[in-house]
Amino acid sequence: MSVLNFIINEIFGQGAIFLALIAMLGLILQKKSVGDIIRGTVMTAIGFFVLSQGTGIVTGNSIDGLASAFNTMLPQASGTADIDMSIYGTQIGIVMLLAFAANLVFARFTKWKTVFLTGHMLYWFPYVFIAAGVDAGLTGGKLIGLAAIFTAAYMIISPNILFPYVKAVTGDSSFAIGHPTTCLSLLAGTIAKFTGDKSHSTEDIKFPKSLNFLREVSITGSFVIAITYIVMFFILKGNGFNPGEVWGYAGGTTGIFTYIFTKAIYFGVGVTILLLGVRMLIAEIIPAFKGIAEKVVPGAIPALDCPLLFPFAPNALIIGFIVAMITSTLTILLTAGMFPTVIIPLTFTCFFEIGCAAIISNAQGGIRGCIIGTAVAGIVMVFLVGFGSYFFGHTINNWMLVYGGQDFSLWGIVEGLIARLIA
Repeated sequence: MSVLNFIINEIFGQGAIFLALIAMLGLILQKKSVGDIIRGTVMTAIGFFVLSQGTGIVTGNSIDGLASAFNTMLPQASGTADIDMSIYGTQIGIVMLLAFAANLVFARFTKWKTVFLTGHMLYWFPYVFIAAGVDAGLTGGKLIGLAAIFTAAYMIISPNILFPYVKAVTGDSSFAIGHPTTCLSLLAGTIAKFTGDKSHSTEDIKFPKSLNFLREVSITGSFVIAITYIVMFFILKGNGFNPGEVWGYAGGTTGIFTYIFTKAIYFGVGVTILLLGVRMLIAEIIPAFKGIAEKVVPGAIPALDCPLLFPFAPNALIIGFIVAMITSTLTILLTAGMFPTVIIPLTFTCFFEIGCAAIISNAQGGIRGCIIGTAVAGIVMVFLVGFGSYFFGHTINNWMLVYGGQDFSLWGIVEGLIARLIA
């Protein structure tokens, strides 16, 4: 158990260590010099942490205020979980190892070559599938077996079916996406293909010379976030709430101007750091992974985190985020009372999963396709969370209200149905 816990918690459970070891193995297999191996290993870990810090600033210092405003205005989520998922750590770890081993074997001996390397998602998918099984009443071998099958199936199927869409964005086969954006990205990309025109890309939007600064996604994003907070300020006041109390600056030395300015600039800071981390990670892990692709799993393609797509169409990222926030919020209001839980706007899912879907839909259908595709994805996201509450109501429902609405919800619903049949 000590060895198992070390592997689970200190290697698979730490994205930076996991990817650094993958890079080190790849460089060793390429017979690089000791200096190159050390450099590539350490720089991979640094790139991962830079990416993580950027993500943390966006979610924890910028758009978190939007989530808190919605949480204040809408009733609190009902159906607090009554099963403590922290006691299932060993089962989650076993599922993680079994699924990753199955992924390697499948990539080695079949034509589907992606290897799932998104560190934190290696944990969260087993977490979701164990939770769905526990909610259905499964225990022991049935619980671990079903969760392992679903986790392995996801790691194998999802990056491979999305890969053609990712390739259309990047123009090469250097990496795939291993992230719960797949169902929303496939939906948005397919809709965009039939409703848009990819010759009119979001990245070709013309700005007057005086507004050329808007080509910088960090600046554009900061303006968008500022406007969003201003609108939310008046919505809070219109509904009888004190924005200063909701956002925590009431009674302090600063006011609404400083609060909004800080949140907006933090978004630009976060995106800038995030994109730097993406470039560093791509520059290190892709060349290093060639050793594994040549020696261990011939033709293997690393499936990595969704922010790796962000530099390819940053305008689409911002457009998708805005459109999804609007359509998902309207859908929540129109479906109030339909589901056994209160749904709040999924700010994080709108930015990351639907942001990725926006980039993919732009490659398929340009500006119009991007808008239509992400608008539909924002609506579907709400229904996935709503229906998912039937299958996570006693375990991780509140967690899914923040991080669900995509593959977590869709695959969890399917597994929950099967688990109930088995139970």
